[in-house]
Amino acid sequence: MITREQAETLFRKYNKSESLYHHALSVEAVMREFAKKLGEDEDYWGIVGFLHDIDWEMYPDEHCKKAPELLKEIDTPADMIHAICSHGYGLVTDVKPEREMEKILFAVDELTGLVNATALMRPSRIEGMEVKSVKKKWKDKRFAAGVNREVIEKGAQMAGIDITELIQTTIDAMTKIAPQIGLA
Repeated sequence: MITREQAETLFRKYNKSESLYHHALSVEAVMREFAKKLGEDEDYWGIVGFLHDIDWEMYPDEHCKKAPELLKEIDTPADMIHAICSHGYGLVTDVKPEREMEKILFAVDELTGLVNATALMRPSRIEGMEVKSVKKKWKDKRFAAGVNREVIEKGAQMAGIDITELIQTTIDAMTKIAPQIGLA
């Protein structure tokens, strides 16, 4: 399996944006949190989460299509490549999320953006944030308008996870890394 250091080096090679890096760290943390809850491999899930947008900054028009080529540079296993590409299912790719991990990634990719935006509106940022704060912002389609709520709902449904649990786990994971993602 590839190491976290290899993943970081590859990510930094193709992505210079600090906000995209924070997003990668957020998705990684949430994926690790879910892996822990489900008794799965935290490193594996985390690396998939961290690398999911590997091609986003330099190849936005080829998102999830350029990823396999870039990931091969560090000999990323085929199952990881499938997982990474599946997060764009129905949007930019026809690679369907099949495993539980892929379905969770599909849901939390967008959700981390909504949680981040909600936290930025609060004086205490993410510290002490509750699910109801996110749900309130969820209803306002103009707030974090780029966040596709339907994708989050579809992902939660595919994974068989209640939306409240999905949001709470995302908040918990992002709270743990708040200083690294600018939400402390």
